[in-house]
Amino acid sequence: MPRVALILPLLLCACQSGGEANVPGDSSDTNPFDAISAEETLRFAGTEPFWGGSVKGDLLTYSTPGDPDGAAIEVERFGGRGGLSFSGILGTRNFDLMVTPGDCSDGMSDRTYPFTVTLRLGEETRYGCGWSDKQPFAAPAES
Repeated sequence: MPRVALILPLLLCACQSGGEANVPGDSSDTNPFDAISAEETLRFAGTEPFWGGSVKGDLLTYSTPGDPDGAAIEVERFGGRGGLSFSGILGTRNFDLMVTPGDCSDGMSDRTYPFTVTLRLGEETRYGCGWSDKQPFAAPAES
């Protein structure tokens, strides 16, 4: 449980953009974030360095250009008021993925993603974007 205590403040303070579910800052709402169900597949990606993966239920797959098939790890899901987190161990490093609602750009495409993603891998912090089955990314209209 100490790992949840470490990431909880990040979730509560992260991206203050509101979504339809449980708007951060609404002190009357005590329900956990519920915009992504445990049955949905959440996909995530980041750049510099390139990384990505998906999570559904308690199984997360993390991939890099050096390991395109990815490594599967078991994770614990935690729904805070401002988003979700998924925690596990990748090799010998702690793996904590925080997902919050808010428009996100990967800086390389013209896509807009519905979630911002922060990955804490050991002592390293990485940033990226996420999307789910029910909340896909938006691509620009073709001219």
